[in-house]
Amino acid sequence: MYNTYFNLTRNPFELTPDPHFLFSTERHNEALAALYCGVRSHKGFVVLTGEVGTGKTLLVRCLLQSLKRSKDVAYAYLFNSRLSPTEFLQYVVSDFGLPASGKNKGELLFELCNYVVSRGRNKLTTVIIVDEAHHLSAEVLEEVRLLTNLETTNEKLLQILLVGQPELDEKLDSVRLRPLKQRIALRSRLEPLDPRQTKEYVEWRLRLAGANSSTSTLFPQQTIAAVYRHSRGFPRVINLICENALSAAYSKNVRSVAPDMVDDIAGEFRLQIVQPAEVERHTAIDEAEIRRAARLLLDFYVSHKSSSQVAELRSDVTGAREP
Repeated sequence: MYNTYFNLTRNPFELTPDPHFLFSTERHNEALAALYCGVRSHKGFVVLTGEVGTGKTLLVRCLLQSLKRSKDVAYAYLFNSRLSPTEFLQYVVSDFGLPASGKNKGELLFELCNYVVSRGRNKLTTVIIVDEAHHLSAEVLEEVRLLTNLETTNEKLLQILLVGQPELDEKLDSVRLRPLKQRIALRSRLEPLDPRQTKEYVEWRLRLAGANSSTSTLFPQQTIAAVYRHSRGFPRVINLICENALSAAYSKNVRSVAPDMVDDIAGEFRLQIVQPAEVERHTAIDEAEIRRAARLLLDFYVSHKSSSQVAELRSDVTGAREP
């Protein structure tokens, strides 16, 4: 809609994970290298985690793009991980192009194992990639662990990549899944962008979309600062803000995005609303400070008042009368 107006060749801030727009920070480069190395070096089990909107799926798409060009790699890609163990195996077997309909769990495992072992004999690589892996149940994760038993004396025959939110780390840290955690060969975590990276990210996307030298005109420094403040450096939220900001500038017939436009967009999308987890964290800190202050006050009071007065105050602070 606004591309012609701003002399752009395409939308620079689409929300879809397009590998063409990969912005390579050091963390992203390390994570993509870990995924690729895990597959190519037959490490067996690789985990990538990161908060919502940090670019995990984009990295997976970049990896898939690379694997598609390889003649010796076959992969199954799961993007819906809310599955039972049998459904998980059915999906994997089917995505490898093997017959899965009507088979029970044992038959599915037999089909999959034969396929993986056969490919291993021919020096071919077989990969299972699970996006949104934090939704996997403990039962499915145990099936994943058992699948890693497909190996020779030198290498793993089946490569498994788990990609998910930080809740995946919490699951893998549980006692029940300790055997799985010990098999992780490579582990990476994506973080939000910092203010400098946010500026570079916005300018990078604009240049790829044809903006060239007009990037600082479209998004001046103060506007970039507002984008970072509201997005907290999460690429997906940056895209959301900037996409709507360009639309707003176009509708107002102006050539530059002002900071107040970004503020308005953040308000419309309720980006200033604190998430429940953050509310709980701040509340816990506040309550701890209150308790500490109350204890200090009580200690001061003890040194100046009688025992009966101290008992009365202590009951008010703790909520219970002393005998």
